[in-house]
Amino acid sequence: MPEGVNRQWLLAARPQGEPKDSDFRWSEAAVPEPGPGELLVRTIYLSLDPYMRGRMNAGPSYAPALQLGDVMVGGAVSRVVASRNPGFAEGDIVEGRTGWQDYALSDGGNLRKVDPALGPISTANGVLGMPGVTAYTGLLNIGQPKAGETVVVAAASGAVGAVVGQIGRIRGCRAVGVAGGAEKCRFVIEELGFDACIDHRDPDFEAALRAACPDGIDVYFENVGGRVFDAVLPLLNTFARVPVCGMIAHYNDSAPPSGPDRLPMYMRLALTHRVTTRGFIVWDYQDQYGEALSDLSGWVKDGRLKYREDIVDGLENAPKAFRGLLRGENFGKLSIRVSDDPAG
Repeated sequence: MPEGVNRQWLLAARPQGEPKDSDFRWSEAAVPEPGPGELLVRTIYLSLDPYMRGRMNAGPSYAPALQLGDVMVGGAVSRVVASRNPGFAEGDIVEGRTGWQDYALSDGGNLRKVDPALGPISTANGVLGMPGVTAYTGLLNIGQPKAGETVVVAAASGAVGAVVGQIGRIRGCRAVGVAGGAEKCRFVIEELGFDACIDHRDPDFEAALRAACPDGIDVYFENVGGRVFDAVLPLLNTFARVPVCGMIAHYNDSAPPSGPDRLPMYMRLALTHRVTTRGFIVWDYQDQYGEALSDLSGWVKDGRLKYREDIVDGLENAPKAFRGLLRGENFGKLSIRVSDDPAG
């Protein structure tokens, strides 16, 4: 049985706007022991994702809010270090929502085994995990891209956006990304193979997006909101589809956005252009997880799907890295390396 302490980050206060240091509390507890039917896992890679910001708020959402004093929610790739569950053996690599901590107990119901043969185990937090499956299921079920159409996605160098655009290309579409900064835009075009990428910081962003989409936009995969959403609206084609999986530009809002009310314009557009807009959560398509991982891993192996990871060392650095994620400072799928990767 492991000895020592279980380091944890707890929710100390509900953020007002951008999270700050005092919203998190560092705690050290004893390493728990598994009871009958349980297993103990040690975190290797902790995934940091935008949805965590919403879980810090009070009030109803698609998942229960964290309570003050709870371990911060988060998915992680972990190694089984002790098991009293016949479905898991010591040394197994697993992925699940085990939180911002070194160790976690589980009955196995919230874990899936990770096959290291599919790729580096860190990818179970990214392209071969929740973000990749989010991109796959949202784009194919709601976006329904058809060859020759134009697919636009913001945060195109990030964990979800990068996969969306590349699947669009695999399906024969024109893929246009939006990202923050020239370096990210170069990566999206030169490494990921998008047809174009527009810097949302460009003063002429709206005109540049219009020029990159001469035939309008058929699918807009929404994960940002804000200025990007405003620029996309007038470019949506008749029967456009808009899968909505996030609105990161607004996660730290403490008041309604300034400026005109965009809802009447959007509702009129939805009517006149018969636009389909549908929000979704990845587990809406839980039954497609196996199919998604099979396709995604196959595309990675044959070189049609590329990915980038942004890995920060040390659990103690999680709050700082998380704040940077919400500001768009990460470059690729952001994870915290909490302990050594057994593959080296």
